[in-house]
Amino acid sequence: MFSALRTRVGSGRRRPGRTLRPALAAGIGILLISCTPTTPIHKESPRLAAPTHGSASGRVYVTNQQDNTLSVIDAATHKVVATVPAGVAPEGLAVTKDGQHVYIANSGSARVSVLDTANNKIVKTVTVGKSPTGVGLSPDGKSLYVTNGSSNTVSVIDTRTNRVTATIPVGKSPVNVAFSPDGGTAYVANSGSGSLSVIDTSTRRVARKLSAGRSPVGVAITADGKSAYVADEVAARVLVVGTRSGKATAVPVGEGPFDTAIGPDGRFAYSAVLGPGNLSVIDTRNHRVVGTIALGPPGTDPFNLEVTNEAIYVTNQGAGTLTVIDPHAHRVVATVTLGDAPYGVAVS
Repeated sequence: MFSALRTRVGSGRRRPGRTLRPALAAGIGILLISCTPTTPIHKESPRLAAPTHGSASGRVYVTNQQDNTLSVIDAATHKVVATVPAGVAPEGLAVTKDGQHVYIANSGSARVSVLDTANNKIVKTVTVGKSPTGVGLSPDGKSLYVTNGSSNTVSVIDTRTNRVTATIPVGKSPVNVAFSPDGGTAYVANSGSGSLSVIDTSTRRVARKLSAGRSPVGVAITADGKSAYVADEVAARVLVVGTRSGKATAVPVGEGPFDTAIGPDGRFAYSAVLGPGNLSVIDTRNHRVVGTIALGPPGTDPFNLEVTNEAIYVTNQGAGTLTVIDPHAHRVVATVTLGDAPYGVAVS
């Protein structure tokens, strides 16, 4: 729909669409670094530092969907330090709390690969449902939830044994999953049924479902657990859904929002918007877009994002890059060249 590099949700295959012109592909190496807020965002502009959460290893991991590889990036230098075979059509990924392993959903092989970060080698593969797309690590780090886009299920993997301990039926074409802060609830965005499946993690059953627009794909939960920010891709908006009431507020963001994330202090939410090639900045107090960060021209295809206290990371499928943004000043500080069709991103 937006680019030949764009995947059909839940299928792991390319979606027909435009291709990048040679001149445009060459020009994408120099991305726009402008931020054009409609209202001021922050006055301070602290220096960007390496991520410090998890094991403090300072590594950024990005799946390259069409290369079947994983890029390992030094967060301090923004340099690629390793490129690792990952599996067939790798998409979502997650790093364990101790930073020792990375779980990679391979949508083309119905398997999750387990990477040992000490030697950057795949040490285990776990069979899950068809077209695994998104992964979410529970807050206690004991369970990994994997959305299986073509099976309409979620696989639960015990991270201590690397075995599937439950398979949960959800809605049609589940794409991503996010947890409540206490880990008691998992929210699954079902792009094919316009809903969020609300899973009770103690019983591992769907307790209820919430309406979430026409094609929900990315989902993020606020720190108080009261709201879900959902990228409604087809409707060109982010929906702010009350996790208790189910009431939704629409925030127009532009054509093709695919992922959302909440900022480190909860003041802002972010949405990667494929069509215009930017990152929308949403004020969580009034649910309005207060700025856009330009990542490149149409065809850059910003796709998924990860937010830490020190950086916002955005994968750009069309450009084959990762953009690094200062979350305080809302400015681009680095652009990293990666493989073919970067998809998921995770930080240790």
